[in-house]
Formats: sequence, C-alpha cells, structure tokens
Amino acid sequence: MKVLVPVKRVVDYNVKIRVDSQSQSIDLTNIKMSMNPFDEIAVEEAIRLKESGQVEEIIALSIGPSQCQETIRNALAMGMDRGIHIETEHSPEPLIVAKLINEIVKKEEADIVILGKQAIDDDCSQTGQMLSALMKCSLATFASNITFDDDRVIVTREIDGGLQTIKLQKPTVITTDLRLNEPRYASLPNIMKAKKKIIDKYLPDDLNIDMTPKLDVIKIEEPPKRQGGGKVETIIELVEKLKNEAGVI
Repeated sequence: MKVLVPVKRVVDYNVKIRVDSQSQSIDLTNIKMSMNPFDEIAVEEAIRLKESGQVEEIIALSIGPSQCQETIRNALAMGMDRGIHIETEHSPEPLIVAKLINEIVKKEEADIVILGKQAIDDDCSQTGQMLSALMKCSLATFASNITFDDDRVIVTREIDGGLQTIKLQKPTVITTDLRLNEPRYASLPNIMKAKKKIIDKYLPDDLNIDMTPKLDVIKIEEPPKRQGGGKVETIIELVEKLKNEAGVI
C-alpha cells in the first residue's frame, strides 16, 4: 500500500502577517516559512501507518517555488521515504493543486492520499474535496482517528454533533484534523539522512495541467485595529453605553 501526503509551504503560524498594499499580496520579505501545521499532522500519521506495518511506502509532495524543497526535506527528516516537487512560480489555487495531485496519484498509483484539512494561509479547506471528486473515490474529512479493517479504511471524523465513524474503500482521500496526532520533531540523524533521500521534480507542463488561475484576488487588507475599552462609573452608565453606542440592548 502506498500513501501520498501533499505538504504546503506557508508563513509560520507564529509570524504576524503583513499586507503589501502596492502588490495586493502578503509581504513575504524576510518572513519565516514552515510546513502547514495540518499537513504536519498528515505526515505524522503516514509515518505511524508505516511504522505499524500497514503501508509500504510514504511519499511527500509539495507544489510551489524552489523553496518548497525545504518543506519536503522537513517531511523526509520526520520519516517520509521520498519526495516529489512540482515547481511553479507561486502556490496555485485549490482546484489547480487538486488537478496536479491527481496526476501524481495516477503516476504513483497511490492507494491513500492524506492531507491537512486546510492551509493556514488561505483557509480554503477545498483541496481534499476537489481531489476526491477528480479521483472519483471515497472521502473522509476532519479525521481524528484512522485504522484498517482488511481492505477497508476506518476513519473517525469530527462533526458538529460529535464523532462519526465511516468505512471507506481504497483508493481514498483523507483530510486531517488537529486531534489526529501530535507531530514528532525531526532528530539530527534523520535530518542528515533526509539530505540523501530522493526528490523527483516535475513541471506543470509535464503533467499537462493548465495553470491559468480561475480566481482573481481583488483586494487584500488587514482587519481593522481593535479599539481599546473604557471604564464606567455606574451600572446606569454601562446600560446607556450598551444601548446607545454598542446597540446590543
């Protein structure tokens, strides 16, 4: 059994985002980048599945500029077997990402695709669902537990009303939630080994995918700054402010 794990290079979650008003995009100058946290969870789950002997090969895939190889190396240092890099000028929109992943799934004949439920930069939460439609296969989103029953994959997923357990046929697409696991830190020996692991490189033209975006970003702006609070002397004054200024009563 072969597992493919797409990983996205995003602005580190500890970094405060800055908007470049001239280019209408995020200012990435001297900004720390890292692997999308939800994708880290997907990498960890793939590694655990291999360590338990339930899968034979686990592959990390990243789509974007040349710097994405750093993200792949991080996944390899955690324990992934090999990497695939589809080099593009920038990170494409979800539909194009899903099409590119679908072509790699065909080439690698992957049985399972595990990826984060969303990326923390755009929060679209669309790629897994679109990929499942393109692959015409089963889908489990927001997974908090993954087990196997013979040829079936059993996934417990988090829903608004609690937990739902479903049984899927392979091939399948699974998106990870926060409570699935806690990703490990890469050890120094594994970091050294990762430098020797193979990263195959593709261009979108190699996969016959049209990279023309279907979405146009009109404007990007920071949220308005939060105003400071104030103090009131009496309950009557508080009620008046809630009624006249806040409009909540």
